[in-house]
Amino acid sequence: MRDSETESETGLRSRLIDVGVELVATEGAQALTLREIARRAGVSHGAPRHHFPTHLELLSAIARVGFARLGERASAIGEGTPREQIATLARAYLEFALHNRGMYELMFRHDLLESGHLGLRDTSLPLFGRLVDLITRARPDTNARLVAGALWANLHGIAQLWTWGSLQLATGTEDFEPLLRATLDAHLGDG
Repeated sequence: MRDSETESETGLRSRLIDVGVELVATEGAQALTLREIARRAGVSHGAPRHHFPTHLELLSAIARVGFARLGERASAIGEGTPREQIATLARAYLEFALHNRGMYELMFRHDLLESGHLGLRDTSLPLFGRLVDLITRARPDTNARLVAGALWANLHGIAQLWTWGSLQLATGTEDFEPLLRATLDAHLGDG
């Protein structure tokens, strides 16, 4: 293959992913069919199969973009005490989830994480590792991995229930900050 053909193939692969990222942002994860991605990329409906033998592989590549973007936000949490950094990380997680609902839904699909395509699980675990490290420093008296898991589950629940409008209705608040503070206090102690 000539270099220009290789670049063209790489370009199509990237374009399919970019189209998928845009599609999930505008229409949600349910819109991510091979046929629709191909149509919007301006290629035949069979073209994605040349780069992604299965639909799950293409979805995993799109989800990797979401994890990369969330990872960028997580890496910019700045300085402060471990608890302050955890609070900033948790806030960034919730804001990402609430402002990127389709991508967030796609990123945590069990079938994608379990499939092993493109190392998606390996892409998602560093963020959890960062949380474990911060909790280890904030609460050296605990099993940081379990506390991180409980905190993550709590944040995931807040994101989902907030998206559905359930928490606003139940708590009478239109701001997730009080819920975030209560969550951090529950897992890290009063701060």
